[in-house]
Amino acid sequence: MTGQQAGSAHLGAVVAAALAGLLFGFDTAVIAGVTHALTDSYALSPSGLGAAVSAALVGTLVGALAAGVPGDRYGSRTVLIWIGIAYIVSAIGCAASPNLSLFIAFRLLGGLAIGGSSVLAPVYIAEISPPERRGRLVASFQLSIVVGILAAYLSNALIGIAYDAPDMWRLKLGVAAIPACLFLLLLLRIPDSPRWLLQKGRVDDARRAFTRLAMPDADRLMADASTADTATGQEKLSWSAHRKPILLAIAIAAFNQLSGINAILYYLGDIFAMAGFDSLSADLQSVAIGIANLFATLIGMMLIDRAGRRLLLLIGAAGTAIALAGVATIYTLDRGQALLLPMLVGFILFFAVSQGAVIWVYLSEIFPTAVRARGQSLGSAVHWGLNAIIAFGFPIVAQGSRAMPFWLFAIAMLVQLLVVWRYFPETRGTRLEDGIGPLTGEVRHGKPHHDDHAH
Repeated sequence: MTGQQAGSAHLGAVVAAALAGLLFGFDTAVIAGVTHALTDSYALSPSGLGAAVSAALVGTLVGALAAGVPGDRYGSRTVLIWIGIAYIVSAIGCAASPNLSLFIAFRLLGGLAIGGSSVLAPVYIAEISPPERRGRLVASFQLSIVVGILAAYLSNALIGIAYDAPDMWRLKLGVAAIPACLFLLLLLRIPDSPRWLLQKGRVDDARRAFTRLAMPDADRLMADASTADTATGQEKLSWSAHRKPILLAIAIAAFNQLSGINAILYYLGDIFAMAGFDSLSADLQSVAIGIANLFATLIGMMLIDRAGRRLLLLIGAAGTAIALAGVATIYTLDRGQALLLPMLVGFILFFAVSQGAVIWVYLSEIFPTAVRARGQSLGSAVHWGLNAIIAFGFPIVAQGSRAMPFWLFAIAMLVQLLVVWRYFPETRGTRLEDGIGPLTGEVRHGKPHHDDHAH
């Protein structure tokens, strides 16, 4: 295999796994373009529409909780193949559903796929990536999510222009099956994670996977993984053995949602309406926020392996706190509405370059190989659980005080700044087999523990 072919094989494996993020983003955002049509087609009450939209959110929580154990047992690639099938069935099923009950069932299936993707795709990418590029490559999952959200907005707009008919919402939902089929086909062409294969004692299979992926220093990586704490492959995620990474996973996932990111994106139109901007186009607002999100995610990907995860989190916490406080001040004083869009764009920029780029990378690095998928599952479940709670509570709190949700989000970001500064270790370049280190959970400041050093 030539160097160019080797590089293509590795990049192809990363792209295949990262496509899970595109489906994640597309499936999450596409529903925004069909809510009115759903209401008309199924004669939905507000609660019925809420059930149809939120079914996927329930699925994401269950999927995130359930994906870890089979991911550790059967390998992330194998379970991702079944997730790809679920995406296809969900897209076609939603498009063809003759009644609300079936629609909700297929939305729930799509949610299960989203939750599973958020656990296993970053794990697979982390395990096949060299340490010096791991942050950037795992962050490609987040980039794919952002691209998927923009693709959903664009797809909805184009279908609405080209196919103006009462049942066009079915086409908007069904088109997601196309990238899902591509995702499935690409997964069938890539190997299982060689680190997972070694952890299962399948040394010959691991060597072949290392060769197919052309991972540098494969012999040394095999030696490292073989001497890691993976003797039986049956290590359990436990508080006594993994207290530090468990707390870090809960913290980074919780602060990700306590920033208010998903609540703000879900209720963006209402946020502008509360400030008196009834005439603004919701589609244009979404595109402006989406472009800012994409731009900042790309910057985060460029910086994550240079500046490190911890520094980006610190900068993002400070920036989002300032932007959120600005939004809250506009609502508190009921003036300065012209600054609302710049403040929200600023929030998105600081969020995407920090927490958006870092969360899936950090979760994939802090747990040792034997329990990585289960650890990622824990972090993802916290992420999706708080997402559901905050998304439900936002309009209730905002009804009493338009400013209050944003003050609460800003305070949470100040707390995050202190917690990250005091407790979060830098994971850039750490030896992936060990997670963040010994059972004492000591924070590694200064020089990271690199894969490319002898042990």
